[in-house]
Amino acid sequence: MKSDIAAPRPDLPDLPDRLSQAMQHLQGLARPEQLAAMARFGLTGDTRLGLSVPALRALGKQLGVDHPLALALWDTAIPDAQILAALVADAGQMSVSDMDHWTQGMRAWDVCDQACLNTFRRSPLAWARIPVWARSDAEFVKRAAFSLLAVLAVHDKKRADADFIAMLPLIAAAADDERNFVKKSVNWALRQIGKRSTALLPQAIQLAERLRERPGKAARWIAADALRELRARQT
Repeated sequence: MKSDIAAPRPDLPDLPDRLSQAMQHLQGLARPEQLAAMARFGLTGDTRLGLSVPALRALGKQLGVDHPLALALWDTAIPDAQILAALVADAGQMSVSDMDHWTQGMRAWDVCDQACLNTFRRSPLAWARIPVWARSDAEFVKRAAFSLLAVLAVHDKKRADADFIAMLPLIAAAADDERNFVKKSVNWALRQIGKRSTALLPQAIQLAERLRERPGKAARWIAADALRELRARQT
């Protein structure tokens, strides 16, 4: 699939050398003094280097699309390298196995969301993974389902509204998950679906109103936060 990242050069060195060079770039841009502040926002990981997203985007453009490098960067388990992986991956070459492997290696919300935004949403395989990941008990696999749904609600312009309506039961089923990074992604998906079109707005509001009546704190929080934004769009 096409990407907004520059195309790879034909004279690239062997993969081990490319990985070594990419890691040297990452180490050179490391900001260890930022790690404590980042951790307060949930940007965690024992091996995190502290790079900013703009720095990673600039490095991704410099490296260009390089799918083998992306797979190798992901397997370092370094959050910064995993975000870079999502920026240089070729979504058209991602297999279901690759996508599942990536979700299972997620240990931070920003890595999850950047993978969804920069790689998964561009894959023709993405939509079918949402219900699979939504049934997972693993925190970031489940987050990936709803982060991807939220991203696709914004970027998948050609998809029918009916497809998003069909995903609302997944939101309802996950709304009682009290884990912070799950409930926030469920909320995000609900809000983005509601904002996608005038046809989807009442559907999302109706679901939020049902969630508001549940006894669980997570569902009530998801509902209240979504209704504040979605009802404002009715005026």
